[in-house]
Amino acid sequence: MFFKIYLTNVLTFKNMKKLIAGIALFGTFALASAQTITFDKTTFDYGTIKPGADGTRFFTVTNTGDKPLVISNVKPSCGCTTPEFSTDPVMPGKSAKIKVGYNTTLNGPFNKMIEVFSNDPANSRSVIYIKGDVQANAPEVAAVAAKVETPADAKAAKKAAKAAKKVAAAK
Repeated sequence: MFFKIYLTNVLTFKNMKKLIAGIALFGTFALASAQTITFDKTTFDYGTIKPGADGTRFFTVTNTGDKPLVISNVKPSCGCTTPEFSTDPVMPGKSAKIKVGYNTTLNGPFNKMIEVFSNDPANSRSVIYIKGDVQANAPEVAAVAAKVETPADAKAAKKAAKAAKKVAAAK
């Protein structure tokens, strides 16, 4: 009788081990085939900028997984930072932008945290940062250079700078 109970318990224990191993294996496959959030950068450094300068910058989010990624919320650490984002799904291999604005009328250094919430099972809460220094004696070039994102933007910035010099010289 004792031997029968012992064998029953051993067999049940072996079955439980198999069941737990199967669940763990299934969970691993489920996570391997999921949406994955990836950022082009996690910190954007404004550098030293003038008060009232354009405080808008963009973070690029890419879905490196194989299921649609949904950004459900973007939450700044304070009211001086304003994020804008789309809740439209980011398809696998595609990218989206998170627009972050900082109130550049506030003088002095800043280092702000922005939380990004998504349906990524491994990183449902990601953190990105903006930092910089707003100073009245900041050079004009730093504000223009920080905003340039593509070669086309660089050409447009150069044309705008030339036009501004012509207008200033005409006065």
